[in-house]
Amino acid sequence: MKNLVAFITSGYPEKSFSIDLALALGESGVDTLELGVPFSDPVADGPLIEKANHKALKSGFKFQHLLEISEVIAPKIDTLWMGYFNSFYQQNMNKLIPHAKELGINGLIIPDLPHEEAQKYSKLFKDNDISNISFVAPTDSDARIKKIVSNAQKFIYMVAYTGITGSGQAEDLQPFLNSIKNHTQTPVYVGFGVNPKTARDKVKGADGVIVGSTFIDVLLKEELNYSQKIKECSQLAEIIKNEINI
Repeated sequence: MKNLVAFITSGYPEKSFSIDLALALGESGVDTLELGVPFSDPVADGPLIEKANHKALKSGFKFQHLLEISEVIAPKIDTLWMGYFNSFYQQNMNKLIPHAKELGINGLIIPDLPHEEAQKYSKLFKDNDISNISFVAPTDSDARIKKIVSNAQKFIYMVAYTGITGSGQAEDLQPFLNSIKNHTQTPVYVGFGVNPKTARDKVKGADGVIVGSTFIDVLLKEELNYSQKIKECSQLAEIIKNEINI
């Protein structure tokens, strides 16, 4: 069974909605929930997630809200935090990571923390049994891929193309995927550009997919009420989970 990771923006449109959505997604086939930490300059994210980030911040999102959401959902669904390093660094990593463990968080995804810099925190993550998810991009050489994945934990985030999330750009992923698989037994999940139409093709040879913009697009639809947004996201999750396991 191939896994589905769903990204949502924490606190958007509001904290209670994030909790309800996360739990509904867990009941609709999502294996892992990626809680995005709103940030003013999300450089690796496309326009939809960037817009949701700005709306969450404008409506008063605080880091404490992420903790409160996590406390409710982490015992019920495998939960990761996805955010830019400054968001975590400002909380004091030496205090934050143990607190994440207490809440039941299983990993962090930090797209702007280079592999070399991440090594400074490897003992902190290991001591608290929390994974620091590794990224591998098409621009990485075979030697660098080998270096990055040598101690990869939980899964490897395979960037499906060079760019930002959400554009759905198509390309042949197999050579890139094979180069990763040659160096590790850790599951490889494909991120960037995954949606109901692309999921079946993107997951070929991989162990799962990461989907974000598809869900955020629904959350940004002002004509839908909260219940309708949750229903539509749940239906999308069911479709994608089915597509990747056909």
